[in-house]
Amino acid sequence: MLQPMVHYSIHFGLPLVIALIFFKGHWLKAYGIMILGMLIDLDHLLANPIFDPNRCSINFHPLHSYYAIAVYLLLLLPKNTRLIGLGLVIHIIADIADCILM
Repeated sequence: MLQPMVHYSIHFGLPLVIALIFFKGHWLKAYGIMILGMLIDLDHLLANPIFDPNRCSINFHPLHSYYAIAVYLLLLLPKNTRLIGLGLVIHIIADIADCILM
């Protein structure tokens, strides 16, 4: 019960907190862009089975690989890609929390 609560709190709560604190003037837009980071879960469709509650996504799925994570971290540097990078990094943080709590 704790694992899904932590996972979804990070996925939805952390971007909201960041948007409200750092992007006050356009928090809804910032929140929406960060939430789009969940689209990297589309790579789960390549796995068999698609969902395995006992599988750690990190370095298993292509968009959760260490190489992809390095790109997501680099996206944090330029201002024009920062929100996308934040959304992707927050997604990875949620998945790391899953791996730890398994």
